[in-house]
Amino acid sequence: MTAAPPYPQKRTCPYQPPPGYREIGEQGPVLKVTLFDGREAWMVTGYKESREILTHPNLSSLRTHPDFPIVAPRFRSQIARSLALIAMDPPVHDTYRRYLNPHFSLKQVRAMRPELEKLVSGYVDTIIDHGPPADLVPLLAVPLPSLVICRHLGVPYEDHDFFQDASGKVMLGTEEESATAAQELVDYIDALVTEQIRTPSDGLLGQLVRERVVPGDLGHDELVSIALVLLIAAHETTSSSLALGVITLLEHPDQLALLQQDPDRLPGAVEELLRYIATTDLVATRIAKGDIEIAGHLIRAGEGVLVSGTLANRDQGVHRAPDTFDILREDTHHVTFGFGIHQCLGQNLARLELEVAFRELFSRLPDLRLATPVGELPILGAGTVQRVLSLPVEW
Repeated sequence: MTAAPPYPQKRTCPYQPPPGYREIGEQGPVLKVTLFDGREAWMVTGYKESREILTHPNLSSLRTHPDFPIVAPRFRSQIARSLALIAMDPPVHDTYRRYLNPHFSLKQVRAMRPELEKLVSGYVDTIIDHGPPADLVPLLAVPLPSLVICRHLGVPYEDHDFFQDASGKVMLGTEEESATAAQELVDYIDALVTEQIRTPSDGLLGQLVRERVVPGDLGHDELVSIALVLLIAAHETTSSSLALGVITLLEHPDQLALLQQDPDRLPGAVEELLRYIATTDLVATRIAKGDIEIAGHLIRAGEGVLVSGTLANRDQGVHRAPDTFDILREDTHHVTFGFGIHQCLGQNLARLELEVAFRELFSRLPDLRLATPVGELPILGAGTVQRVLSLPVEW
């Protein structure tokens, strides 16, 4: 019997899966992997199987379960194991989603486009004024999603350096760094919520205070936990996806040329980038609360389950030439934002930010190119979240 391969694995390319994933993918749509602490967990890699299990009633998100699969030491902290929405099951999860969904709806996000276009234009102005070479990480990829979520939540943007540093440590730091940063974020947001309850602003936090806290639907600590999740998720994933998307397009000049010939192809290109790049590998970390039969395997109650979006998005049985980046492909469907009740709340906003940023950047800087070979770009991440630390470009 083949030994359960290790997970996570080291990446060698900013936008490609770890080399060892080829072996994992060849072992079938459902297999066992070995975690950092020696425990085993089931990993689902097939596209169809991922969608199937993510809607299975016997799958639980409760990270307080003693056998919940922890994929890295930094996720062992009490705060990480009790996150709002992410670490919740119905009915509480469904109640929170009902409170938040209207604030991230497609209609709500589309209304943000003019403001977002103005913001991006300003960042590109700064890049052009800076002159080549310019680093797109601090000049665009990090500050854009940071400013957008700060404005949306009603969080003071002057504290963005703190948010960016802390959220990065929560997702990619050591166990001690992650726990300390998470507590610092909780303390900050706790004070912010206290102020919002005293004097609600026009941002999302102020609206939730008026709509949910005052009537008694949400408590102070619940709002703190919700704000923590929204702040971290909006910073890390969108920022990394923006940087990785730029690298991928620059490394595929034929596809970039197609996009520049017809900017209306941009929405499709964004979907292909979301399918192709490996910003967040796992779209779900779960525990089976009852037996689950899937793809000829029996996952027993109490066993851990991981769902790899990276491999599901490159399922040869679903996607034509899955390892080829093709912005004209029709089979761009993916599970990058998850599936089922835990689908990413901010996916509409993330798509819009990526589309507006790519449109402005590549239309105003059509000769953009990497100033550093892709193999020399500093990247951080091992199987869970991938971050590009610096992205020097010239034109």
